[in-house]
Amino acid sequence: MSRGGEMVYIPDDSDFSSFRDQCESLEGWHCRYNKAGVTVWSQGQEESCTVQKIKTRISCKDVPAETLYDVLHDTRYRSKWDSNMIETYDIGRLTVNADVGYYSWKCPSPLKNRDFVTLRSWLPLGNDYMIINYSVKHPKYPPRKDFVRAVSLQTGYLIKANGDGACILYYLTQVDPRGSLPKWVVNRVSQFVAPKAMKKIYKAGLKYPEWKRRHDPGYKPWVYPEQNTLPSVSLAELSVQHAESLENIDETGLPEEHLSTSDHEA
Repeated sequence: MSRGGEMVYIPDDSDFSSFRDQCESLEGWHCRYNKAGVTVWSQGQEESCTVQKIKTRISCKDVPAETLYDVLHDTRYRSKWDSNMIETYDIGRLTVNADVGYYSWKCPSPLKNRDFVTLRSWLPLGNDYMIINYSVKHPKYPPRKDFVRAVSLQTGYLIKANGDGACILYYLTQVDPRGSLPKWVVNRVSQFVAPKAMKKIYKAGLKYPEWKRRHDPGYKPWVYPEQNTLPSVSLAELSVQHAESLENIDETGLPEEHLSTSDHEA
């Protein structure tokens, strides 16, 4: 997502508009799965040496768009539905609608666990909501020896209101998990993991209102920026995380049935 490949920047209206267009467009996308209200598309060749873009859509009955938006922001609730997550936390605030955060997730043995540091930005537009991120480097959060640092080239959610008390969720991602997993394995597995991940988010949306009523119901710093107590981060502290600059961890010789990617966040 970074402009010119080198400069870290905060996404603007044109970036959000482009992201929305990618979510809603069918041109250049190949349908890989369509069942039980969930559709998965990919862009690019599965056997390619590059990581495909994967796009997923799910219809969420009885979950308003604003509720799903809260679910995807609320790090305190994340552990209730994201069983792959090891740890997630916000590092610092860039603007009222952008921050830097950390997320790590479990991979099946013998793979090493993965983590991200990402710049995340969000935008409510009427009854619709968008959250997008891409990987950055922060000097105080370098790659750790016990994790493989993965790279989000572009990941995000578009939540569209769909009648009274319902919504449609789009999830679009292009993530390089690094290590030495062949890209075709990543591409194939991502298509199978995506529907399961979307169903988890939908179920989380159904349960969130009751959970939130019992857990600081008025606290939503993503809606009320005056509640945000994170330290400020300067763009000058950050740089773009290029995949090729990361160490390649040897994970060769793994049987295909062990290979999986996470139901990870944005």
